[in-house]
Amino acid sequence: MSLFAMGFLLVILQPSTGQFPKACANTQSLLRKECCPPWDGDGSPCGELSSRGSCQDILLSQAPLGPQFPFSGVDDREDWPSVFYNRTCKCEGNFMGFNCGECKFGFSGLNCTERRLRTRRNIFQLTTSEKDKFLAYLNLAKNTPSQDYVIATGTYTQMNNGSNPMFTSINVYDVFVWMHYYASRDTLLGGSNVWRDIDFAHEAPGFLPWHRVFLLMWEREIQKITGDENFTIPYWDWRDAEDCVVCTDEYMGGRHPTNPNLLSPASFFSSWQVICTRSEEYNSQQALCNATSEGPILRNPGNNDKSRTPRLPSSAEVEFCLSLTQYESGPMDKMANYSFRNTLEGFADPRTAISNISQSGLHNALHIYMNGSMSQVQGSANDPIFVLHHAFVDSIFERWLRRHRPVLEVYPAANAPIGHNRENYMVPFIPLYRNGEFFKPSRELGYDYEYLQEPALDSFQEFLIPYLEQARRIWAWLVGAAVIGGIVTAVLTGLILACRKKRRGTSSEIQPLLTESEDYNNISYQSNF
Repeated sequence: MSLFAMGFLLVILQPSTGQFPKACANTQSLLRKECCPPWDGDGSPCGELSSRGSCQDILLSQAPLGPQFPFSGVDDREDWPSVFYNRTCKCEGNFMGFNCGECKFGFSGLNCTERRLRTRRNIFQLTTSEKDKFLAYLNLAKNTPSQDYVIATGTYTQMNNGSNPMFTSINVYDVFVWMHYYASRDTLLGGSNVWRDIDFAHEAPGFLPWHRVFLLMWEREIQKITGDENFTIPYWDWRDAEDCVVCTDEYMGGRHPTNPNLLSPASFFSSWQVICTRSEEYNSQQALCNATSEGPILRNPGNNDKSRTPRLPSSAEVEFCLSLTQYESGPMDKMANYSFRNTLEGFADPRTAISNISQSGLHNALHIYMNGSMSQVQGSANDPIFVLHHAFVDSIFERWLRRHRPVLEVYPAANAPIGHNRENYMVPFIPLYRNGEFFKPSRELGYDYEYLQEPALDSFQEFLIPYLEQARRIWAWLVGAAVIGGIVTAVLTGLILACRKKRRGTSSEIQPLLTESEDYNNISYQSNF
């Protein structure tokens, strides 16, 4: 069956997850600042009659923020989502969703009581039919209108503080492109002024938990619009790759035969239109991206600035990054040194962990290498390689969590850049998720990675790694202690032997040799300690 035919057969319009629930994108909800839609199962807000949840006030974190954003009350994303809503559904037990109509990640069943573990696989380990199905699912998401969610096309002020709602419908795939844009866009300060040093999804501790939630939500939407509950996002293991091996018509689209910046017409990705890529235009107009089509996907892998990113990341760089014991450090932004997060994100050198924003390593390296739509932060999710890439980045995060086993308190509670403290809600997700809620092993969230499902021996070795790392750091002290211990033991042994000789009162020359069996059997080994 052709990919086109498969995609056509899969067009079944079902609910999707995204940003603003349609049920709350109206004047009444905005003026009341309440988003507590009814659950279809019983018709009550948040499924309260079925004990699924209830409408409650939002509790915002009061922890202090870092100095990177010196304003207050100028950005709709501050204290998310309180500018738009201060009451939302609080779900009970394993229920989740903007109306408590879904199950938490990792649970399924009518009452969300069944544990479920899915496995994300290497895209090159998929069978041809599995790979074709994945590509068809992507195309389906790009052509299926989101039934439950809309995007904001104006700020709260431009909406006259809620009395003039400005929202528009959008397809499922582009909902996620818009979310990534909205979380990373600049702050509009009026006139032609903007503040660029702000990002609710990058350059700070929330980078990894935010993208973890993003992928989980994206994965669930594909499961829902296709009816394929077993679907998982594949990953591309780019370690030591010589070039973009997924950039073929068989996979994510090859190079155009006459224009190296475009995709091959043999790939249906060549017909995709991008959105939210003209950040400077939005800034000059003091406007938000309204999801208008802005042209085809651009991609020219490998023809990037080699002085910034000379090649794709290596296995050695990933291993060094995994050896870092601190999740976050210093200012907790792109200037952080010896930070696992900052090194994996790519603002610190993957060989030294020292911040170097003139270079792009690991995660950032792949974005720069793609040399096109992927290389501009706000619109990077337009290229479907984005999900393959971030699935692998998430797997590295998962390896670090398993190796170092951090407690929740390792994630910063205060003084991180705006939106990145442990108890801050992630922008722009509704339902609400806190950063700290996703700072835990993936198995607790219902998924695993194929290449991390190692035999018991390898798992034991992985368990030992943090202790071996500690031993490596203190080996000099251990050797010193052993040497000193040896000297002390030798001195004490000499003193003991001298004392024994003195007590016996007989020189060693006239002591009988213990050669007879009766003498040998009467020897006793005693210690003076």
